[in-house]
Amino acid sequence: MTASTPYPLGLTLKEGGANVAVYSENADRVIVSMFDGRGRETQTALPERTGHVFHGFVPGLVPGVRYGLRVDGPWDPANGLRFSPAKVLLPPQARAVTGSWDNTQAVFGHQLGRPKRRSDTNGARHVALGVVIDRRDFDWGDHERPRTPLSETIIYELHVKGFTKLMEWVPEEFRGTYAGLAHPAAIEYLKNLGVTAVELLPIHQFVQDAHLLEKGLRNYWGYNSIGFFAPHNEYAATGDTGHQVDEFKGMVKALHAAGIEVILDVVYNHTAEGNDLGPTYSFKGIDNPSYYRLVEGDAAHYFDTTGTGNSWNVSHPAALQVIMDSLRYWVEDFHIDGFRFDLATTLTRQGGDASLHSAFLTLIQQDPMLAQVKMIAEPWDVAGYQLGGFPADWSEWNGKFRDDVRDFWRGEPGVLSTLSQRVLGSPDIYEDSRRAPLSSVNFVTAHDGFTLADLTSYNEKHNEANGEDNRDGESDNRSSNYGVEGPTDDEGINAFRTRQRKNFLATVLLSAGVPMILGGDEIGRTQQGNNNAYCQDNEISWFDWQNADWELHEFTSKLIRLRRSEPALRPEWYRHAPDVGGPDVVCIVRADGEPFADEDWSDPEARSIAFELRHEGADSFLLMLNAAGNGVEFVLPDAPGGDWELELSSDPGLALGDGARVILGESAFALLRSRNG
Repeated sequence: MTASTPYPLGLTLKEGGANVAVYSENADRVIVSMFDGRGRETQTALPERTGHVFHGFVPGLVPGVRYGLRVDGPWDPANGLRFSPAKVLLPPQARAVTGSWDNTQAVFGHQLGRPKRRSDTNGARHVALGVVIDRRDFDWGDHERPRTPLSETIIYELHVKGFTKLMEWVPEEFRGTYAGLAHPAAIEYLKNLGVTAVELLPIHQFVQDAHLLEKGLRNYWGYNSIGFFAPHNEYAATGDTGHQVDEFKGMVKALHAAGIEVILDVVYNHTAEGNDLGPTYSFKGIDNPSYYRLVEGDAAHYFDTTGTGNSWNVSHPAALQVIMDSLRYWVEDFHIDGFRFDLATTLTRQGGDASLHSAFLTLIQQDPMLAQVKMIAEPWDVAGYQLGGFPADWSEWNGKFRDDVRDFWRGEPGVLSTLSQRVLGSPDIYEDSRRAPLSSVNFVTAHDGFTLADLTSYNEKHNEANGEDNRDGESDNRSSNYGVEGPTDDEGINAFRTRQRKNFLATVLLSAGVPMILGGDEIGRTQQGNNNAYCQDNEISWFDWQNADWELHEFTSKLIRLRRSEPALRPEWYRHAPDVGGPDVVCIVRADGEPFADEDWSDPEARSIAFELRHEGADSFLLMLNAAGNGVEFVLPDAPGGDWELELSSDPGLALGDGARVILGESAFALLRSRNG
């Protein structure tokens, strides 16, 4: 018998088979099931146990073989134990996944309608399986990571499928796939736009929700993960027999060659297995109380801070190891450049309250491999908000930036003071804890909510296509239709909407921090007023390239080029007043050129402001913002270098004369340049 080892967990290829190691504190027996092309099953029980790890050598477990686990143990839901050896489970560390789950009785550990009783219906032929791959097969060649500094990063939030599904420049067989995103036409688009990183909506293997399939819908966003080591098989042009791994790596390699980093939106806060009435795909049947948070004193039910039915048990070493091994795997094997953690606050809740010193954050902090990549938190969950509460080397989705900027441009009173904080990198949130402006990921739109086109076209959400009578999705959108709900032929309204879109894009790209653009905003992508398109895997969500707004695209790319080329527009630390000194200086003045007095900030009708932005040895800029419903005369300060020149504006009628005054039209911005030397 070939000797086996308890580490690493998962599958390690050996001559003629593989070492398999599976963690389970409460199981009595773990069996590896291999399936041939006709679905015939061969079982091998793991004969050894070291601590809580079952392990053994499994002959015949070689690349291309499909396999799963059967785990035997007590059926005692009241105490959190849900073992059923009849179920075929996805191995937690499976590197590739083939097939899908049919959501019949065969994939439920309990009897449907009788949740306290175990189901003995055989799961074979009803479930997705792992596929053995050889991690050493892919040739990275002379590949190098872009390693873009955070201060120079511009993030483009992107859906792998939706981006190229209708892109006519990509061959039809590649559209909507990893290969499609790697196609030269897709990459050329991203290069021309100028973004430095794509942030991919979840690509970990996820499950199609049964309730959506019953309504003829599909999970589009992918926040329903189950395989944290496997690229989602439906996005692969090469199929799901293992080649999806190399296809994904090829995509990363092609993006890196173009200087574009790849950030993954990861969902470690919960899994697709839901609550006590949910299916048993993997962890629930392997060791339920180790991997999930159960209600104290009522272990039959799940403690849920995610709104999905369960929460990952980040107080347990085995659950934390899945996260850490997964993160390291994506960095080491796939050369991923960073992670955005969905509902990251849940991952910091060991007892109940969010904690800066949680085991999750501590493990990441001390990991030398993860120290080299970008970490971005979504700093909230359904139980609370933690903006500003993550470590100094993390960035956070700044929801206050989104809300304050939306309020400012729709003319809400009394927001000028907070708007100024957002433009300057949110020092009111981060500076006291000695965190840089780069802690703030600045955005006004993201996958969750209105697109930019819809933010400026709808007063209300229109989610009827989701089949929930328009009850789902956020109702407080801080949006405006400017006179007509939805599309209109009114040229005046359309022109004003375009102006507002430019205002939003400029505020994101000219503010201190890390800018993030929702993919498609630069071409006017609409979801027809749907602000919760998680289940719309169709033309509602896919990029409509035939109706792209190419003028807005050119405006956006010019903004991006400006930010990337001008140090004064992307400070690494907070700007100071001229009398304080430092490489980055800001003067904040009213439209009349005078400094703001305390009472000015509290004036509810104050809706205009100017920022003079300087960087030592570089060109200076004057950023003027006017959210008033009328034109405002700005008095220009003395230019620190050459005369002020108009660089960019959303006011098509704006022109600089010879005087020291300029009238900026209603709801408009302008950026002026003074050349150094």
